Amino acid sequence: MTAESGKARIPELATIPWEGPASITEYAKTGRGLCRDLCEEFDMGADELYEVLIRSFKGHPALALLGGPDVKLRARRVVKRLKRAAELQKGAGVELVKFASQFRKEFVSVLPQAKPERRKSTFNWEDV
Repeated sequence: MTAESGKARIPELATIPWEGPASITEYAKTGRGLCRDLCEEFDMGADELYEVLIRSFKGHPALALLGGPDVKLRARRVVKRLKRAAELQKGAGVELVKFASQFRKEFVSVLPQAKPERRKSTFNWEDV
């Protein structure tokens, strides 16, 4: 996967330039919103998929011949992975909040505003 393919997939994040503390906060907020949306989508998708699997494969002859577990048990096993993905997205959202907080702790609060005359930087320390 290249950096270009990542930018093509998530334009909400790719269009935020790294120009200062405010842009880092904006990046974290936008990422958190995306994670929340994915969490909700995976959670709702899991519920819908469970119903579809139960309805579609109840009494299926091939599953009966295998002598394996009931259709509901199989469906729960499958859906459990999607529910886990939803939980991981929720955790990713929390980490993005911690990311912005850690940046402020490590750089904004501690270091003086960097103003080197020799190096031109697009990072604007004054947009706090």
